[in-house]
Amino acid sequence: MKTIAVLTSGGDSPGMNPAIRGVVRTAVAAGMEVIGVRRGYAGLIEGDLIELRTTWVSGIIREGGTKLLTARSEEFKTPAGQRKGAETLKARGVEGLVVIGGNGSAHGAYCLHQKFGIATVLVPSSIDNDLAGTDVSIGFQTAVNTAVEAIDKIRDTAVSHDRVFVVEVMGREAGFLALEVALAGGAEHVLIPEIPFSLTKIGIAIKEGHERGKVSSIIVVAEGAAKGIAVAAEIEAITGADTRATVLGHVQRGGSPCATDRILGVRLGAAAVELLAKGQNGMVGIKGSEVVVSPIETVWRKKKTIDKDLYELARTLSQ
Repeated sequence: MKTIAVLTSGGDSPGMNPAIRGVVRTAVAAGMEVIGVRRGYAGLIEGDLIELRTTWVSGIIREGGTKLLTARSEEFKTPAGQRKGAETLKARGVEGLVVIGGNGSAHGAYCLHQKFGIATVLVPSSIDNDLAGTDVSIGFQTAVNTAVEAIDKIRDTAVSHDRVFVVEVMGREAGFLALEVALAGGAEHVLIPEIPFSLTKIGIAIKEGHERGKVSSIIVVAEGAAKGIAVAAEIEAITGADTRATVLGHVQRGGSPCATDRILGVRLGAAAVELLAKGQNGMVGIKGSEVVVSPIETVWRKKKTIDKDLYELARTLSQ
């Protein structure tokens, strides 16, 4: 394989730039030409391409976001849009494509291969960490660290004012981020989409804690489980305690990637190039300490399940 392309698609996550670096430097070392696609599938349709050399990725391992930029493309969801994207690659002589992204990005990569014969490899990148086929996705650990740092600061205020704080984190359909943030932040309660919960029971537990002398509580809520403001209002109504809500929002996506995400990014980026060099397709992921390959369709055909033992541990430690 002489020429490959790389793009980042969907929501950005810390570690995308290290993954780009892993792709470019591994490919150049193997004698390949590397084409960068700016603004994801939207840029692919429009032919927004640049040549990537090793100097282009110099220093980006420490940068958040994605230097290739990203966008969401409704047009690429259509057969006509996919055809335009495939024609862009073929006109430039691209034989293989590395896609760094999440669920929607996986669908796009799958279509390019199945419909137009372009070799594609997905590098899983999502702070939600909800992609099956890998233990962890790029950006997840940095997002956890960012949220925990925020909770540590909120805890200081909660204790100072005898308050209950509800902290809403990202996770529209998955509670992986909320669960690990709750554990690492020492939260008293965590609400995730996968497991039913009762705000009445949580309110009663908080009241009992206050009766024992506990002066503050933190409730972590995944955005897909409930809205933090609504939870705060109900908890205050049940307990009578001064309750505030904080929505962390997109701050979780930004910032310099932590060491774990830097290493994961460059490893998976390099593995993607090595897979293309063999003429293969798939998703590169991590299981334990080993890089593994799964069919791209694993992302949507196999739902990644929450670790219920970890959830029970969070409940036990909160008492």
